[in-house]
Amino acid sequence: MQALAPRPTELGGFTIHRLLPQRPRRMVGAWCFLDLLGPVAVGGDRALDVPPHPHIGLQTVTWVLAGEALHKDSLGSEAVARPGTLNLMTSGAGIAHSEETPGRGGGLLHLVQLWIAQPDGDRNGPPAFDHHAERPVHEMRGGRSTVILGTVGGIHAPARTFSPLVAADVAIDPGGEVTLPLAAGFEHALVPLAGKCAVEADVLAPDHLYYLAPGRDGIAVSGLGNTPARVLLIGGAPFEEPILMWWNFVARTTDEIVAARDDWEAGRRFGEVRAYAGRRMPAPRFLGRPVPANPMS
Repeated sequence: MQALAPRPTELGGFTIHRLLPQRPRRMVGAWCFLDLLGPVAVGGDRALDVPPHPHIGLQTVTWVLAGEALHKDSLGSEAVARPGTLNLMTSGAGIAHSEETPGRGGGLLHLVQLWIAQPDGDRNGPPAFDHHAERPVHEMRGGRSTVILGTVGGIHAPARTFSPLVAADVAIDPGGEVTLPLAAGFEHALVPLAGKCAVEADVLAPDHLYYLAPGRDGIAVSGLGNTPARVLLIGGAPFEEPILMWWNFVARTTDEIVAARDDWEAGRRFGEVRAYAGRRMPAPRFLGRPVPANPMS
């Protein structure tokens, strides 16, 4: 396994742990971005508030472990993501959205935000938003997997996707062990989310990403101690198309990135998030250095 430590950054007034992309590992299948937020206390004046910002060429996946996150977009969609629900946004040629903590109630916020790169044949298609109120569960000896996207153990979670992939939230009983079935042609990654767990003889560090190369048809994960453990599994067929990432854009050429930035600054293409009470996010200055993000970079 290849282990990647988190890279701290800021989002919406909070410190987050970024696991993808990183220089040693840019992608896992079509998954090209992974942020962990929390658990952190919210309430009153301390709230998540990410103003409207644009996307092209990707899907966003919001998976909430604790608390709530409110999505608003330029299609007019509004949906609250809670534990067990899925917010899935498809940007295609262009969409804008915001993310907030709804209301002023207190509590903990803990969530995972991921991006999926869209293949070339789909990335210029129409934008869309899907909210799934529940996800199916695969019961196993020693625990269970909530299937977010794709298929685990014959349990399929229907959703709008554009390439072969999987994501699951795996709960391991105290002192238990689960054997996760894997597609041998996929590359995968495990991210510990709560509790303590191990793979083979290796204890997994919290908030790290552990990359698994293709060729495995299963992996055993053991819970350690007297409390449940929780692990995120992602995976997919190796993404062969070279991509460029800059700011909130997944593209193929620098010209596409420049055009998308210019359109956002000029108020073209992406529409307005009219339900958001505040100003939209300005684009940073483009210095001409987008990040190659294909697996071999």
